[in-house]
Amino acid sequence: MTASTPAFGVSQFRSERESDWKRLETLLDLVEKKSARRLTNEDLVELPRLYRSTLSALSIARDTSLDGSMITYLESLSTRAYFILYGCRDSFWRQIGSFFAQGWPAAIRGIWGETLLIAALFLGSGLAGYLLVLSDPAWFGAIVPSELANGRDMNASAETLRQSIYGAPERGGLEVFATMLFTHNSQISIMAFALGFAFGIPTFLLIASNGILLGAFYAAFIPKGLGFGFTGWLLIHGSTELFAIVLAGAAGLHIGRAVAFPGARSRLTAAGEAGRRGALVMIGVVIMLLAAGLLEGFARQLITDDTARFAIAASMFALWVCYFTLIGRRRNG
Repeated sequence: MTASTPAFGVSQFRSERESDWKRLETLLDLVEKKSARRLTNEDLVELPRLYRSTLSALSIARDTSLDGSMITYLESLSTRAYFILYGCRDSFWRQIGSFFAQGWPAAIRGIWGETLLIAALFLGSGLAGYLLVLSDPAWFGAIVPSELANGRDMNASAETLRQSIYGAPERGGLEVFATMLFTHNSQISIMAFALGFAFGIPTFLLIASNGILLGAFYAAFIPKGLGFGFTGWLLIHGSTELFAIVLAGAAGLHIGRAVAFPGARSRLTAAGEAGRRGALVMIGVVIMLLAAGLLEGFARQLITDDTARFAIAASMFALWVCYFTLIGRRRNG
């Protein structure tokens, strides 16, 4: 008698509810294989009821340790129904449009505090690197790798440095140059974001090291009277590229801050929320780096007039600032 009781319980449980499960499965198949437009008004009313009924059955089955295959079936059915009822039904292009029109700029505005802090760190580190190398030129070699300097160091003549800013590009070299620099800056951005989980400390160090490196270059160009030209050469792409790196660092710091100071939330919950926002930021950062790579590999070498370089740099920076601050804001009323 004891052995037969569970079997009878399972059979009775199934027989009382199986018609609802089959009905729900039929409606889900209709939506998944054809279209939600095939549902009638009665089907649309019935679908949420069947979903709740299935969830209730699943809860009972779990609590009473009924047949394992039945639990698996109900879990699968409930999951399918959940995504039909509450999942995203927008088309791919509508999702892309939503990302640019709302998701990305809103995510950037959500980390504005971290963005300002990372930007201040980058600028402060750049000034420190400049003053350090200016006081002792031997520091240049310790800060800047020789392959990155490529002859643009403290011992370079003014003519050599000038040629690196205004000289004509070599034939066939622009594509390789653009690819190399895009890859390099993408790695910096990804690392600045990925290392943020360790309370943001590695992100601080990475951003500071890149600021110091840039300051070291300024120490080589400014004494030769080329600081203005070097800035135009840098900012034609840097107003986008450096902005992207700062945003990546800010996204990493945002996660680190959530892990270190979760507030009333659990540390895991806080990190998850910050991670989702940071992921939106990073998708946009890749787009910014792609644009910067094109400007860096092509426009920077083809456009040699300082005024034109600064005009492009200012226009790009204004474009990003206006986009991030104005687009996607909800209007009252």
